[in-house]
Amino acid sequence: MEYKSTIELTKELTLIPSPTGFTQNIITYIKNILTDNGIDSSINRKGSLLTTINGENNSEHRFITAHIDTLGAMVRSIKPDGRLKIDLIGGFKYNSIEGEYCTIHTQNSGNFSGTILMHQTSVHVYQDAGTAERNQSNIEIRLDERVSTPDDILKLGIQIGDFISFDPRTVITKNNFIKSRHLDDKVSAAILINFLIDLKKSGKKLPYTTHFLFSNNEEIGYGGNSNIDYRVIEYLAVDMGAMGDDQQTDEYSVSICVKDASGPYHLGLRNHLVNLCSQHKINYKLDIYPFYGSDASAAMKAGADIKHGLIGAGIDASHAFERTHIDSINATKNLVYTYLFSQMV
Repeated sequence: MEYKSTIELTKELTLIPSPTGFTQNIITYIKNILTDNGIDSSINRKGSLLTTINGENNSEHRFITAHIDTLGAMVRSIKPDGRLKIDLIGGFKYNSIEGEYCTIHTQNSGNFSGTILMHQTSVHVYQDAGTAERNQSNIEIRLDERVSTPDDILKLGIQIGDFISFDPRTVITKNNFIKSRHLDDKVSAAILINFLIDLKKSGKKLPYTTHFLFSNNEEIGYGGNSNIDYRVIEYLAVDMGAMGDDQQTDEYSVSICVKDASGPYHLGLRNHLVNLCSQHKINYKLDIYPFYGSDASAAMKAGADIKHGLIGAGIDASHAFERTHIDSINATKNLVYTYLFSQMV
């Protein structure tokens, strides 16, 4: 398989539908990339992909994750007029998907396209088109099929519980922004994939045996909390930096999280990451994400005895229509590469 730059690989990954619970295709895709480059990996019972790279020190290990599951939805019910009610997967708001194209993935009848709309969309019909609440009762899917009753839907093979993915609309601009849904966390997945390929090609050996997990349940809170070897000392989640009011994170540096909704991250590991950035002239920002959790925080809640950290590219409009810049991707990539060759805290 042809080697792709991190930003190009990110785009490729965003085009593979993978809402939490429907990740088998992207896991297989990543496994095939690794296999093509001579890297062994295995799929655990939860469906995550794990590869272990032996290092000089095999008594103390590192664990690093990126998650490949995304926000999405399921068919909640079929309305009397043949529209579909949806149920959200992951933490986002209905207004962030209004007007979006989507795909319904059925068990046996293939895929169907549609559009996510307010029931009260037409201003020529509904006085409250602009003011009605964006919620489960009002948001629905208009299928691109000739349907007007529940029986019409059932004849297509669409069932309750069918997964729904959102059109990512990925674009790389001429000045190296990438805008798309699901940059959280496919930027990080691309970084780890390319690190593994580069490491294999270089023939270098890591200082510590390191486990790389592409987790598939992060958006619902428990992606990377298992399959952690008892010898793991440091656990680094590579996810995203959230931008907004009171945040330092931007689209041109790597964000180092000091605290999220689960509490502070390990001070020694955080300081180590900051020192690496300073020594290697990597642009970084320290930040607190008040409404955020990661694979690393999930591992802590599960009782893992580890030093945990969180870094990531700065992502604007997280859990909506996201954007970042190649400078932030490269800063994150440089910190990952530098960290994995550094000594432990």
